[in-house]
Amino acid sequence: MQTQTITYRTPVTGSVPGMSQAESCSFETQIDMMGPAIPFTRNGEIYGEGERAEYLYKVLSGSVRTYKLLTDGRRQIGGFYLPGDIFGLEVGDDHTFSAEAIVDSKILVIKRSAVMALAARDAEIASELWSMTARELQRMQDHIVLLVKTARERVAGFLLEMASLQPLATEINLPMCRQDIADYLGLTIETVSRTLSQLENSETIALPKSRQILLRNRGALSQLNC
Repeated sequence: MQTQTITYRTPVTGSVPGMSQAESCSFETQIDMMGPAIPFTRNGEIYGEGERAEYLYKVLSGSVRTYKLLTDGRRQIGGFYLPGDIFGLEVGDDHTFSAEAIVDSKILVIKRSAVMALAARDAEIASELWSMTARELQRMQDHIVLLVKTARERVAGFLLEMASLQPLATEINLPMCRQDIADYLGLTIETVSRTLSQLENSETIALPKSRQILLRNRGALSQLNC
């Protein structure tokens, strides 16, 4: 991780006798009280593959990508994280992917040992942490399944994944570029651009701008992603 000065905030005492404010409020609120918000510039490294996984991270603003460089020099993006998302969860002691800011971002940095200590004395927090880990595992499994589909199915699946963040919205504003999308889907940038144009020609989507996508037929996208 880039060298930063990190000062941790200690939760203040709450109104419940014998219980801190952190222990009496929600998991998200507790996380927000446990670490500093650190700015990262566009393309700035947050942590590197193989580094000790000593911290968890929450996106406050901006967006983040995790990635791995393959032996042939290609980049495989593992996931995208947007405001509110927590990332950096690892089964082992080291990071299996690198992480960097896609755009100028503000990231909450939380010491992993502090979260584990909190979970050890609070069953509800432990359950929430387990659920969060399970969701991350499910996201990774869904990504693996996506990578064996056709190019059109992969692009449709990606658009639906982004659209799921705002289920009622008909417009998607993407923070990532098409090269990022290609590296996430295991495709070339030319294939991604061609597939988006095909979806536009079929009136499934519209492309007012390169990173703005209008969903004209969400049902057709869902059928492609089956």
